[in-house]
Parts: sequence; structure tokens; C-alpha cells
Amino acid sequence: MRVAMIGTGYVGLVSGACFADFGHDVVCVDKDADKIAALKRGEVPIYEPGLTELVANNAKQGRLVFSTDLKPAVANADAVFIAVGTPSRRGDGHADLSYVHAAATEIAKAMSHFTLVVTKSTVPVGTGDDVERIIRAARPDAQFAVVSNPEFLREGAAIRDFKHPDRIVVGTEDARAREMMAELYRPLYLNAAPLLYTDRRTAELIKYAANAFLATKITFINEIADLCEKLGADVQEVARGIGLDNRIGSKFLHAGPGFGGSCFPKDTVALIKTAQDSEAPLRIVETVAAVNDQRKRAMARKVSTALGGNLRGKTIAVLGLTFKPNTDDMREAPSIPLITALHDMGAKVRAYDPVGMEQAKKVLDGVTYCDGPYQCADGADALVIVTEWEQFRALDFDKLKQIMARPLIVDLRNVYRPEDIARYGFAYVGVGRSARNRS
Repeated sequence: MRVAMIGTGYVGLVSGACFADFGHDVVCVDKDADKIAALKRGEVPIYEPGLTELVANNAKQGRLVFSTDLKPAVANADAVFIAVGTPSRRGDGHADLSYVHAAATEIAKAMSHFTLVVTKSTVPVGTGDDVERIIRAARPDAQFAVVSNPEFLREGAAIRDFKHPDRIVVGTEDARAREMMAELYRPLYLNAAPLLYTDRRTAELIKYAANAFLATKITFINEIADLCEKLGADVQEVARGIGLDNRIGSKFLHAGPGFGGSCFPKDTVALIKTAQDSEAPLRIVETVAAVNDQRKRAMARKVSTALGGNLRGKTIAVLGLTFKPNTDDMREAPSIPLITALHDMGAKVRAYDPVGMEQAKKVLDGVTYCDGPYQCADGADALVIVTEWEQFRALDFDKLKQIMARPLIVDLRNVYRPEDIARYGFAYVGVGRSARNRS
């Protein structure tokens, strides 16, 4: 099939490249001429394992092309995906749908035959209705169907998630649209990926509900971690003990500094606003968002307490800046409020991240960026692990003991076992591990 992907951000580029890899002919469209020029040169603007190779291979085969010209791409397409940004709107937290509405207007002008218009962006319930209304107002004669097809891609594992999904949600009651969506995803039949067909509004809500539930699991285990520290229990073992229950599951039960990224913070707030406007407030989700914000700010106090309550003049080494491993995404990363608070307390901050430092420099000032973990730790009063990159899971503690000003590890991801660190003569502070469990 012929596909036009409007937007070459994270979702649009990954989806476009994967559809091309399935054998479809894909045109990825973006108004950013510099980004399109870079993509034509084979330069991928985001870090995602395997994406550069996937783009290069399908571009070479002629199945994936990039353009700034929307009109011919849409005119020739069987399916047009809207994969533009939906950031939080300033002032009220609602999703900003201006890019979605603009894309719908341009698509209406360019359609030349029956066209499947698919919202891939994360959008509030009713956005598909808006898109249909915009197109119908501009082109009363047009033949088209608007479908909701939310994405469920994890940064760092997006290609695998696209090709081996837990489910594919298709929101439409149009028979022709269902057939076309089935054809688009036909290569996944061998993987037995279930296609869940539902109405458009339900599909839109599924995406928000899924993210809110996962955010709730993270926040739940983080609060249990705080209780563990007070009661002398170990949150790692608590998480394992409850995660072995199939009704609960082990995923997203890893205590840490709070969730970040492009999805959970934005989507929980947008869902809260939608629920409030509908007079059906989601008290649990409201609490999740509030607790998560407080938690990220509290991590600096954990560092301060480990150093006796005074950070003035101290040097803190921060390992990991991105909100999770295998991405360069700094959006809502826990490292941002952590480092900001450390500065406010008078500390000097050194930092290292395998791929995220260029993005970090855009949002974090006053940080000394280093070339590796040991340069970062040299002379530091504390080493703080913020992102659980694999490169940080087998550090040379003999070397760290020699170069650090004092042997202190603050492990905000529980990468290490306290007893292992103690053997090297380090003081260790984890998350959800009491003083009794640090020996």
C-alpha cells in the first residue's frame, strides 16, 4: 500500500520506517526542511537502536522517501497517518491539537481518491471527530474514513514494539477502513499480533488509560519504597513478591526517581483535564501526577542527607541524564529537577550520559559535562546513578575508590546490591532499602 506519514518525530519516523520494512511504499513528510534534508542524507535526528540502519536500508530500496511537499504525498496515498506532536498546552495542561488540526486541513486539500486518514498521534477522546469534521467542512465531496490507531512504542525498544506488538488497536466502524488497516498490518499476522477493533473514541481512550495505569504502577512502587525505608524492608524483594502474582505482573514495578519522558507526564495531565471537563474526575491519576512531581524534587534531598545535610561546595557526579536508557530524550527527565535542586543547595555538578548530553545541554546550565563515568567521578563527594544505562552496571569500584573524594554511591535505580558495594568500602544509599539493608 501507499502510505503518507505526516510528521517525522519519534512516532512518525519509527512507524514510517517499519511500514516501509513491511513492503509498503512510504513518504514521510515534514515542514522542517533541515530535518528532511538530513534524513535524505541518512542522518536520523533521534537516537533509537536500529533506526538508522532501518531507515538507510528502506531508503536504499526506494520504499522510504522524505519530502517537505505534503500535497503529492497525500494525493498518491491510500493511507495518511497523522503523527505530529501533541504537547501540553501552556496554561491549562490540555493537549495542544493545533498541529493535528492543521494537518487535517492540509490533508483535505490534497486528497484525490478514497483515503484512509489515521490518527497515530496521542490525542484526547473526540479528536477523530474533530479531524473528520475539519476534512468534511473543507471537502464535502471527499471520500475518506478517519481511524484511530494509537501507538504503544517504548523509546529504546520501538522497532521491536512495532514489529512484535502486544496488540494493535484500530478505532473505526467503517468496514472498508477495517479492511485497509488489516492489509497495512498483514505482515504481523505470522506474529499472531491481535488486532483489537473498536469504535474511534474508545481507541483514543485506550491509549491514555494504558499510560495512566502504567504510571500508577510506577508511582505505587515508589511510595512502597518510601515505606520500606521506614520499616526496614527491601522494595526489590517486595516488588518481586507481588510481581510473581500473574494478576499484578513484574513490569513497571521498579522503584526509582519518578517517571519522565514524552508520554507519561503529558498524557496523565491531559487525561486528568479531560476527565475534569467531563465531570468524571480521576482522583487516582491526579494523585499519581502530583506524587511523581514531588518525588523527582525529593531526590536531591536524598543526596543531601547522604552527605550529612550540607551540599555547599560539594561535587556531585551524576551518571545518566536521559529519562531512560537507550534514548537521547530529556523530556521530563528526573535528572533535570535533581540537578537544579543540587545547584540550589550549593553543589557543583559533573555529569555523563552515553548519548544524551547534547540534548541535556539545551535544558541544563552550569553542569560540567564529562567524557566518561570515571572522569565524571574524579574528585566527587558522591556518585549518583540516575539512569540505568548498561554502561553503569559494571563499574570498577576499586578505581572509583581511588579517584573519588569520598566513597559514596547514591543509586536511584537500585542497579547494585548494597552488600556488593559495601565490600569495596563504599557507603551506599538506594531507593526503598533501609539502613538495616545497606550493610
